[in-house]
Amino acid sequence: MSLKNFLEVVEIRTKVASFFPFIMGVLFSLTYFEESHWGYTLLFFAGMLIFDMATTAINNYMDFEKAKSEEYKYQQNVIGRENLSPTLVRRMILLMIGLTLLIGLLLSWLTGWLLLVMGAIVCFIGIFYTFGPIPLSRMPLGEIFSGVTMGLGIFAITVYLNTLQQKVFFLAIDFQEGTFALNGQLWGILAVVLASLPLIFTIANIMLGNNLRDLETDIKNHRYTLVYYIGCKQGVLLFQGLMYGCYLAIFLGWILGVYRWPILVTFLTLPKIYKNLKEHQESLPHPRSFGYAIKNMVLFNSSYALGLLLSLFF
Repeated sequence: MSLKNFLEVVEIRTKVASFFPFIMGVLFSLTYFEESHWGYTLLFFAGMLIFDMATTAINNYMDFEKAKSEEYKYQQNVIGRENLSPTLVRRMILLMIGLTLLIGLLLSWLTGWLLLVMGAIVCFIGIFYTFGPIPLSRMPLGEIFSGVTMGLGIFAITVYLNTLQQKVFFLAIDFQEGTFALNGQLWGILAVVLASLPLIFTIANIMLGNNLRDLETDIKNHRYTLVYYIGCKQGVLLFQGLMYGCYLAIFLGWILGVYRWPILVTFLTLPKIYKNLKEHQESLPHPRSFGYAIKNMVLFNSSYALGLLLSLFF
C-alpha cells in the first residue's frame, strides 16, 4: 500500500474534526483553569490522531464489506477502487488500535485511572461506530455519537490531562482496601460541558451534512441514518439549528463568566456562516453540499480558538 493510498484510507484531510476539540481543550485549560501539562498533552495528541485514523479506516473497510451497490464498492470506495488488500487494511487497523492502547495505558499509569475509563468509552464508541453487525453510523444515532464522542470526549480528556493539580474530575482507587472515590468540581465540570457544545454541534453537523448529501446512496446500501427518518427538509433545519446553537452556547458562556470578552470575536463569523447555510440548502443533494459542513466547522472553531487565545492576553 502506497503512502497516498494509506492517507486516503484514513482520510487524513478529515482529521481536523479531532484537532479542534484537542486544541480547544488546551486553550480552555489555560484560560479558565490556568493550568497545563504539555508532555501528557502531546502524548495524548499522538494517541488521539492514531485512533482517529483507525476508526476512519474501519469505516471505509466496513463500507466496502457491507456495500450492496457494486458501483459504490468498486468505483467509490477507496479499497475497491485502488484494489487494496482487505487483509492488509485489517492488519493496519489492528496495529493502529494496538498503538493507541499502549499510549492510553501509559497515560493512565502516569495521570490516573479516570483517563482509562474515559478513553475506553471513547474508543468503544469510536470502534463500534462503524464496526459490528449494526454499526452506530448506520442508525439514526450517528450524529449524537460522533458529536458527543469527539466534541465532548476529546475535549474533556484534554482538559483532564491539563488540570491534574486542580483535579477538576478525578478517580482515586485503592486496590489494597478495595475502594474508589470519584471527585470533581461541579462548576468546573459544567463549564467544560458548556464549552464543548460548539464542538459537539459542529462535529455532529459533519455527519449530518454527509448524510444529507448521501441519502439516496445510503438507502441503496441499507444505511438508514437520521435523515432517512426525519426527512431532508427537517434535516436541513437541524443542520442550521445546530450551527446557530454554537453562537448561543458562546453567548451563554460569556454571560455566565465561563469566557472573557474576547470570545465575542466568534460573532464576526455569523454573516459568513449565514451565507454558507443558505448556499448549503440550495446545493443539496449535489456532492459539493458536504463542503459547507467542513467550511462552517473550520470557520467557527477557528474563531472560537482565536477568542480563547486572545483571552490569554486580556
